[in-house]
Amino acid sequence: MASDAKRDRPWLIRTYSGHSSARASNELYRGNLARGQTGLSIAFDLPTQTGYDSDHPLARGEVGKVGVPVCHIDDMATLFEQIPLDRMNTSMTINATAGWLLALYVAVAERQGVTPNQLGGTTQNDIIKEYLSRGTYVFPPEPSLRLTSDIVAYTVENIPKWNPINICSYHLQEAGATPIQEIAFAMANAVAVLDAVKAREDVPEAVIPKVFGRISFFLNAGIRFIEEVSKCRAMTALWQEIGRERYGIHDEKMLRFRYGVQVNSLGLCEAQPENNIVRIALEALGVTLSKRARTRSLQLPAWNEALGLPRPWDQQLSLRTQQILAHETDLLEYPDIFDGSHVIEGLTADLVKASKAELQKVLEMGGAVAAVDNAYMKQALVESHSRRIRDIESGALVVVGVNRFQETVPSPLTGGGDDAIFKVDERAEIRQVERLQAFRSRRNQKDVDAALRGLEDATKGSDNVVPASIRCAHAGVTTGEWADTLRRVFGEYRAPTGVGAARVAPSGDRIDAVRARVDELAERLGRRLKILVGKPGLDGHSNGAEQIAVKARDVGMEVVYDGIRLTPDEIVQSASDEGVHVIGLSILSGSHGVLVIDVLDGLRKEGLEHIPVVVGGIIPEEDAARLVEAGVKRVYTPKDFDLTQIMNEVVDVVSEAQA
Repeated sequence: MASDAKRDRPWLIRTYSGHSSARASNELYRGNLARGQTGLSIAFDLPTQTGYDSDHPLARGEVGKVGVPVCHIDDMATLFEQIPLDRMNTSMTINATAGWLLALYVAVAERQGVTPNQLGGTTQNDIIKEYLSRGTYVFPPEPSLRLTSDIVAYTVENIPKWNPINICSYHLQEAGATPIQEIAFAMANAVAVLDAVKAREDVPEAVIPKVFGRISFFLNAGIRFIEEVSKCRAMTALWQEIGRERYGIHDEKMLRFRYGVQVNSLGLCEAQPENNIVRIALEALGVTLSKRARTRSLQLPAWNEALGLPRPWDQQLSLRTQQILAHETDLLEYPDIFDGSHVIEGLTADLVKASKAELQKVLEMGGAVAAVDNAYMKQALVESHSRRIRDIESGALVVVGVNRFQETVPSPLTGGGDDAIFKVDERAEIRQVERLQAFRSRRNQKDVDAALRGLEDATKGSDNVVPASIRCAHAGVTTGEWADTLRRVFGEYRAPTGVGAARVAPSGDRIDAVRARVDELAERLGRRLKILVGKPGLDGHSNGAEQIAVKARDVGMEVVYDGIRLTPDEIVQSASDEGVHVIGLSILSGSHGVLVIDVLDGLRKEGLEHIPVVVGGIIPEEDAARLVEAGVKRVYTPKDFDLTQIMNEVVDVVSEAQA
């Protein structure tokens, strides 16, 4: 038996959280820390992530919904009140505005009397994957990469315990990546960042090993247990090979593959959600059992995230799952139990070989940025995700409680209806806007203007923007002002959707039957049935919208899909300009109660109320009923996995509207 004295130290135990306001989130964090959480993982709301203040028109309905709103230094100070930053490891999920949130964090630490070299934590800051999956980019790829390299260069010199970037393969898997794509595309993103840092004049060649050693990764852990163990071991081996062969690094400490994990949210189901408790525990094992490829930090989603925001009790269950795994089991007492396994080692070798080939393909086309601009990586993810959805529809991929074993008894965990999830108080947005306006009124505008001029000068030149951003934080600059300054210099960007060129070529009796109905309706309409797929608001999670667009095209509809981040007015205008027969809205941020109604109101104002609207997203039953009462024809949630059936119902909706 293993001796308890030889137990390895547990990984950092986190929960990903934040909502409503800095005050409410601070209370949540202090409660979680009191229950044994050992690190913080901050979720910021979408306006903060995309560089808008809470009172910006695009922030309407989004404030505090999927994270905490942070508009200025006082918000950040409130967020970390009574949390000593010199003793806290903080992960911040932030990308386009990462430099700004890091600057606010440093400024608040300095208010606490903590110097930057005492800080430990991570900024996610993998902007390339935002163009592929999560959608919270703002600026074009090249200037975004410059901002990322600024943060890397600054932190390595001034905040040596900070991980300046998480290369996020997590979101690639959420977008449909196979293990090979997940490994290869993540490594391509890392190479792009490292090459950009290596090319900087202010980063000496001798510092590159230290830079390499501070790069961390953020992985997904899905339900295919053997595959996930092998994937982590393959990434460990490939990362070390890249370090040695591409960057000439031989210090074993710098070559370590350091990664954190959020286990799979893509596989969490609305149907029979209690099954998610088992899924989450098994997925956690996939990244903890192999000692040589064990995660450094772990955050588990709540069992009911497919229903809406989890309550404190739900987050506690995820926390306790980690604690039982780390402290009650014996997995930390033994060497790597997979060493010598011909199955694991064989699959690991296969993944390394195939991933290297895919990585080489991306590098030969000019690297990750080029593969974003030419839509290669995005198209590959859309196609992979389409195949996954098709396999769930056909039953080839079994999801318990969804497409098999659907018979169930009522769950006592969801017996409370909408009380089984946490709902953000709609007044939270009003209060946040009031706090923001009060903050603006009491700051020194001359200090703000001077700090913003310094930021603009640094951005236009070659100076690192982080010191200028820290000065902005202390001066009272807001999130929107910081981002608007960079927008003026860099411009904004709309990434390719990957939908137009994606090809899966589905067939079968059910799909053929829907195609026939679409053809028949086209004859009656006198033209092809046309659907507008729209994503109003700031929600950038476009996977569902992309799959609807692909499926609609594959059953013979004409599709208008302009990507993410559209205002309700833009969607209404597009519906008018394109002459569509139906509008499909996709919203996963919880802002459906505002944005869908805005679209319906806009259609009425333009005399287009005859165009039916269907909606998909994470929408509680009570909210769905309100949307139907307001005029929405169909509401789809994560339990509605059968896209062929959804297309069939869209034909019904258009037929009814034309009757």
